[in-house]
Amino acid sequence: MEKIKNKLRDKKILVADGAWGTLLQSAGLEPGVCPESWNLDRRDTVMEVARAYTKLGIDIIETNSFGGSWFKLNAYGLGSQAYEINRAAADISRQVCGPDQVVMASMGPTGKILMMEEVSPYQLYDAFTEQAMAFQEGGADAVIIETMTDMEEAREAIKAVRKNTQLEIVCSFTFNQTPAGEFRTMMGLAPAEVVKELLKMGITIIGTNCGNGLKNMVPIVTEIHEAFPDVPVLVNANAGLPEMIGGAVIYRDTPEVMAGYIPSILDAGASIIGGCCGTTPKHIEAILEAVKEYLNQT
Repeated sequence: MEKIKNKLRDKKILVADGAWGTLLQSAGLEPGVCPESWNLDRRDTVMEVARAYTKLGIDIIETNSFGGSWFKLNAYGLGSQAYEINRAAADISRQVCGPDQVVMASMGPTGKILMMEEVSPYQLYDAFTEQAMAFQEGGADAVIIETMTDMEEAREAIKAVRKNTQLEIVCSFTFNQTPAGEFRTMMGLAPAEVVKELLKMGITIIGTNCGNGLKNMVPIVTEIHEAFPDVPVLVNANAGLPEMIGGAVIYRDTPEVMAGYIPSILDAGASIIGGCCGTTPKHIEAILEAVKEYLNQT
């Protein structure tokens, strides 16, 4: 299944959705409540989040499953419901999607660190397999293994999806800026190094998400594109760098600010643009219009 690749051949630039947690919090999700539990307990609310994005006419919609691994859910006492929760996540997005829109299921990190021996590769593989199989049954077209920092954890996730499903795979890492101004993963890998390793695993759509606003994504995408110009690059940026104000996390980039960076990020080599933390349908609508304007001028 290569629905995303096929759409890229047809359209060149694709637009994905924005944050889910931000909208769920606006709908009443309180701290300490598992967002993914709402796939079962507040299904209509989650469906409204999906509908708020799909009605914009975007190309790709994700799922409310970022923290859907057994490890994350077990912290809420929901580990035994992992398959049901992830299947529901994919099914919700599938139900509201148009026939040409792609459901790309979100698979986030487990929060366990292999090098600290908090978990074994086999345990990671089993947890990711459960998610992947549930996504496929729920109607997903693809999976995005996202917000990764550990190449070995990403490897187990990729292996789990590939061996147990026919889902298209996208893999996205998070990079932080060092005092020297370079961008590295938590494990010290540069963007080009990450892409080199993922290409060895057969991953051909590679991304960067979270951690940075669009402004800081430009040098990351530039490095990737200069090293691997034929690799489609996904960018799901935050609405600016997060700031802690009055005990709350604030994202200052407005829809207009994010849209203003679209020419720079597309010139840098991005192929798929969406949003991460702090973004809303208004941000994605502004991004969509900026992408259309860019394409009309090129």
